[in-house]
Formats: sequence, structure tokens, C-alpha cells
Amino acid sequence: MGILNVTPDSFADGGRHFDFESAINRAKEMISEGVDIIDVGGESTRPGADRVSEETERDRVIPVITELAELGVTLSIDTTRANIAQAAIGAGATIVNDVSGGLADPKMAAIISGNPAVQYVVMHWRGHSKDMQKAAEYKNVVSEVKEELDDRVIALTKAGILPEQIILDPGIGFAKSSEHNWELLKNIDRLNLLGFPILVGASRKRFLGDLLGASVADDRESASIALTTYLAKSGVWGVRTHSVKPHRDAIAVVEEMRK
Repeated sequence: MGILNVTPDSFADGGRHFDFESAINRAKEMISEGVDIIDVGGESTRPGADRVSEETERDRVIPVITELAELGVTLSIDTTRANIAQAAIGAGATIVNDVSGGLADPKMAAIISGNPAVQYVVMHWRGHSKDMQKAAEYKNVVSEVKEELDDRVIALTKAGILPEQIILDPGIGFAKSSEHNWELLKNIDRLNLLGFPILVGASRKRFLGDLLGASVADDRESASIALTTYLAKSGVWGVRTHSVKPHRDAIAVVEEMRK
């Protein structure tokens, strides 16, 4: 899953693909490198980020999704808003990537259940970006994340979402310390026991910088590739990354070694 942030303030690439033409060119570059899914987001979810209005988010993402739908690539909308999800589905998105797992907008479950062909990424979440790190308190992060994701699955399926629509995401970096992130990644097999595909978004995140002493996000790319290799060996469904080709190459090596 290639990241396409149509934002001025995302932590790793804010502003690089903010205007329409730059976003389309970046998407075409990812397609040429073999991306499976392009995840389009119009609101930064970096720690401490302020929310943007629904109108602003819509104006950023819907024209891009509409244009990219003509290219035949699988599209995901990265949003917590049901109205944006519905508009993106209408424009051609077939995956809704909701970092709140349906908690931010009570209308989201109805949108997803009403579109049974759409896949829904349910991330572990404990609040919006502005204050989420205050909730980074766990006695056992793996058990608690697993239990809270399971609770979301139960609630969402009761609301009419089909189990086959659901993809789970442990929420690396969201209300988590570096230690929490590493503990979750080391125990990703325990999340696989929930019985749903697992998506991991760890590309260039701060905990990698803490390990490497790398304050600039771009300097965490080699560590991100190493992590993709580990996750491919662990059998996760997908990885959400800022670059495409080096991660495709790493996955190809793992797949060849499995034969």
C-alpha cells in the first residue's frame, strides 16, 4: 500500500504531493513501480496534528481519487469521516482506511455495511492525533491492543459489516511509545490469531528514528525496508509505505526464499 498524502503537514512527506498535479505524478510513479494499492489521505494524523474541516479534506482527496480511478489502480481512502468515505467510494475507492476503526464517526459503520464490496481497515485507536499520546498507557500492550481490536470487530459486525470486509491494523505510532511499537511488531503473530488480514503502517515513523538517532524521516527508509522484510516473513497481509520499489524488492526476496 503506497502512501499518497495530499496534505501540507504529514510527518514524512507533507507538501511534496500537495497540489493535484504532483499527487497524480507521484501516483503514476508508484504504479510504475508495482504498487498494489494507493492510499490517498487529505488529513495528517501525525502526533499533535490539528484536524482540518470536512470541506478541506474533500477538496484535497476526491479530485485525486476521481482521476486515479481512470488508471485502474486499487484505491484506498485514508479518512475517519463517513461522508468522505462515501464520496471516495463514489469516486472509485474500494478500501476505506479508518485510523479510528469507526470510533471517530458513528455513521461510518453504516457506510461500510452499505457497501459490502468495500474493504475496511480497522486500526487500533485511542483518540485523535492532537492528544493521542496521552493515552499511551498499557499494562500489556499486545494483549490490550488485541482485545480492543477484537471489541471493534464485534461492534462493527453487529452493525452489519461483513467479516470478510475487515482488515486490522495495530496502529503503530498511534497512542504508542517506541517500546510499545516494538513489542507489537515482535508479537505480530499474536494479532494474526484474531483471524483477519493484518496491515502494518510503520514506514519512516519516529520510533525508527529513536532507534537510529535519525531525526529526519527520509533517513529512516532503510530501517523501514528491513521492517517490511520482517513483516513479509511474518505473513502480514500488507505494509503501508512511503516508497514502493525497495519494499517490493524486499518482499520478492522473502517470497523466493519461501519456495
